[in-house]
Amino acid sequence: MSAQATALNLVMLGPPGAGKGTQAERFAHRYGVPKISTGDILREAVAAETELGVAAKQVMDAGRLVGDDIMIGIVAERLSRKDAAAGFVLDGFPRTVRQAEALDAMPDAQPLIVVDIVVPEATLVQRLATRRTCARCGYSALPAADACPKCGGELVVRVDDSAGVVRERLRVYHEQTAPIVEFYRGRPTFAAIDGTGTPDDVHAAICTAVAAAAGERA
Repeated sequence: MSAQATALNLVMLGPPGAGKGTQAERFAHRYGVPKISTGDILREAVAAETELGVAAKQVMDAGRLVGDDIMIGIVAERLSRKDAAAGFVLDGFPRTVRQAEALDAMPDAQPLIVVDIVVPEATLVQRLATRRTCARCGYSALPAADACPKCGGELVVRVDDSAGVVRERLRVYHEQTAPIVEFYRGRPTFAAIDGTGTPDDVHAAICTAVAAAAGERA
């Protein structure tokens, strides 16, 4: 795929350990579009003390989860920025059907392509049990790495990557995400990708699926 004649607006779905964040970053880099992580833009809004950021901080300081209205507003503002005009990769949004419906109504998010990275639970548990995360920037790295390939920080084992905690996280993920997958599944711009291959294989499959969804030849 060459220059962006049509915006590549991609939603990346996948359970913990599927490699969603890494694949989102690779795709964004390849096509020159921003990777938009809801965690990142939420922290940015809080730090900038925007109206939505102040509201989000109040919710988080009270120990509650940030609700749909605030997240929808923050994402809508981010997608309206100039750097997202040629496309984007959304990582971590939508998390609810209401958020998915709101995304459909955002003019800056159309046309929308959705990719779901599918990996068996046993494989996910094994991956997460051996995963190392950078203590400085949060990047997930392969177990064999000596230091973070992004910033050189120390790699540590996350407390919530133990087998029991992982299975509970996966249960919650599937419970919350299954309705979102079903919301998108019937669309011609939805693709389920086998995430058990090498990172290069998965990346190639995602690019092929996106090209097909965009009506272009891979």
